[in-house]
Amino acid sequence: GRNLLNISTNDTHANFTSKAEEKDANLAFQAGLAVTLALITFATTLSNAFVIATIYQSRKLHTPANFLIASLAVTDLLVSILVMPISALYTVSQTWTLGQVVCDIWLSSDITCCTASILHLCVIALDRYWAITDAVEYSKKRTPGRAAGMIATAWVIAISISLPPFFWRQVKAEEVTSCNVNTDHIFYTIYSTFGAFYIPTLLLIALYGRIYVEARKRILKQSHNKPGKRLTSAHLITNSPGSVASTTSLNYGTNDCSSCDTTSSASVSQVKVTVSDALLEKKRISAAREKKATKTLGIILGAYIICWLPFFIYTLLVPVCESCFHPELFDIFTWLGYLNSLINPIIYTMSNEDFKQAFHKLIRFRCCRA
Repeated sequence: GRNLLNISTNDTHANFTSKAEEKDANLAFQAGLAVTLALITFATTLSNAFVIATIYQSRKLHTPANFLIASLAVTDLLVSILVMPISALYTVSQTWTLGQVVCDIWLSSDITCCTASILHLCVIALDRYWAITDAVEYSKKRTPGRAAGMIATAWVIAISISLPPFFWRQVKAEEVTSCNVNTDHIFYTIYSTFGAFYIPTLLLIALYGRIYVEARKRILKQSHNKPGKRLTSAHLITNSPGSVASTTSLNYGTNDCSSCDTTSSASVSQVKVTVSDALLEKKRISAAREKKATKTLGIILGAYIICWLPFFIYTLLVPVCESCFHPELFDIFTWLGYLNSLINPIIYTMSNEDFKQAFHKLIRFRCCRA
């Protein structure tokens, strides 16, 4: 009897120890997850704030195309302030503790801001497409007012996608412990996923395809052009030694050339003829910029598809296959989507020389003031 009592006591002690260890491991995981998500949120806020400040500070960057990039940064900044902190709390605790009202505001902010961020990529691609395929005409139309109109359209579409769930929301009497978009309405799920992702993605791929083809044509055209058009400038220079490296010097004077030395250079006049391929150089720089801008757009498109495709496939799959839903998988795909708001400003800042210079100036300015 005493042996049986000892065995049961040992079992109880072993169970208690294993539960305590499990609890410690769970706490350690939650702490690690909380730090990781907090760092992603902070980095997203900081990088987008820097893009906005860089464009605001540098007059050189005050162009309609950069206003669209600034607006994308504002949208991604809103994602990092309104959406990501609450999502981090919910992901770590796995239970909703903020009540129904905050849940509604958070869900609508999430759908609106993330959709607006995606649609901004379409707006930027559309602007780039018109600039490259109809350069002369579009340069006249490419105004801050037009950019503002395109931004407003993106926000109107985003809001129209986030509003419908409010019309069939059921007010629950009991305490709210979870906060998710209702997937019972299959038509809304199709409408929201196609409006927020599938249609914009098809548009982005089509636009990027056309931009790539046009940019390729231009680059090939530049490389096949014969070096014909040159800007040749001639300057009459008196009492000057001729430049050997970049000029052709034609000496003429009263003295015979054999008697020309350094002491008699005062009596010699020189014509310095500088042959410069200024037009060709300008075209070459323009082609290089075109190539870089197209490459940047390609990287942004690739990053966007990698970040958001798993989430939107999963969102369409869950209403059809309920057993496919796993909260952990849903959280991973959600945060992969949020990660796109961190990637966008990094790509733009890293790939644009004007941005890099203005960014360095801004950092120096901040450090000097500090």
